[in-house]
Amino acid sequence: MTSVIIVGAGVIGLMTAIELQRAGARVTLVDRQQAGRESSWAGGGILSPLFPWRYPDPVSRLARLSQALYPRLIDELRQDVDVDPEYLPSGMLVLGAYEEEEPEAWARRFEVNMQPVQGDQIHQLEPGLAEGHDRGWWFPEVHQARNPRLVALLRAWIEQSDIDLVENLPVDSIRIEGGRATGVRAGSRELSAERVVIASGAWSAGLLDPLDCTTGIEPVRGQMLLLKATPGQVQRILLSEDRYIIPRRDGRVLVGSTTERVGFDKSVSAEVRESLVDYALRTLPGLSDAEVEHHWSGLRPGSPDGIPAIGKHPKIEGLFINAGHYRNGLVMAPASARLLTDLLLKRTACLPPADYAPCDAVHKKN
Repeated sequence: MTSVIIVGAGVIGLMTAIELQRAGARVTLVDRQQAGRESSWAGGGILSPLFPWRYPDPVSRLARLSQALYPRLIDELRQDVDVDPEYLPSGMLVLGAYEEEEPEAWARRFEVNMQPVQGDQIHQLEPGLAEGHDRGWWFPEVHQARNPRLVALLRAWIEQSDIDLVENLPVDSIRIEGGRATGVRAGSRELSAERVVIASGAWSAGLLDPLDCTTGIEPVRGQMLLLKATPGQVQRILLSEDRYIIPRRDGRVLVGSTTERVGFDKSVSAEVRESLVDYALRTLPGLSDAEVEHHWSGLRPGSPDGIPAIGKHPKIEGLFINAGHYRNGLVMAPASARLLTDLLLKRTACLPPADYAPCDAVHKKN
């Protein structure tokens, strides 16, 4: 039985642990704090890239495979643990034409159910929408999950499995012996395994840079708001102006998000709060009475072109990477976990590995 240490217990690390364990590996999952408390908790939970036609093809391939994997994965996990991740078919309405970006050509290539909508069609899909929105694109098959509840589902499943979850243990370095990864060092502790996977999100570069592996992963702050509306007041996921609005089942509405390169600073600002409220009210005037319940930020693992690094370190045996998913960690997580597991266990890869090769790789956009 292959033993594996995964450094990082966000959604990527959690799903990778589950995939490896179900494939027969013995897994230890280590996180610097409580599992899933960084970008996995902070994000919006849209199970689609935002404006998906803007991304390189490797991102679309991961997202499309994950969207196909999600329903069965959720069903199988919920057979064992009673945690509802609020996996909901909200659909996604992108407001605007974007003709110069050729969204229809992208949808045809990836066989995405995306429909042009105009005028009254748009307001039938989202009755509370402000006037003036006369063109858009409707994605009826896009789902969402409520991030903290999805994390809770994954963690609950892991706790009833034989995966060893070690929290509040920051890993300082990867232990290398004879050109091979043999474990990790965390303070005075050392943990041993035959394979090590770095899935530490925005913190991955700190472990990889000393190992001659430049991924370009850096923290990118995103600030968001939670509004207390009423159930059904907002019906669809809405995208426009590089912002989004996400309705939750209990009526709460999430509004986001900024993209700020400010290092590991997770502070929030009144200026951003005002701009997000302004966007929400210009888009859905009926939210004027909705109380702002929470304003927070998270650190996404930014990467070149948004393409994650998934695969084997080019020089160190036994060291693997699954990091750099930027804004699309949730939607790419099942496929990323599947691909990493394929490569680690030397199975036939579910997607072309060269598209995601770590460490100074030239990612292919097509």
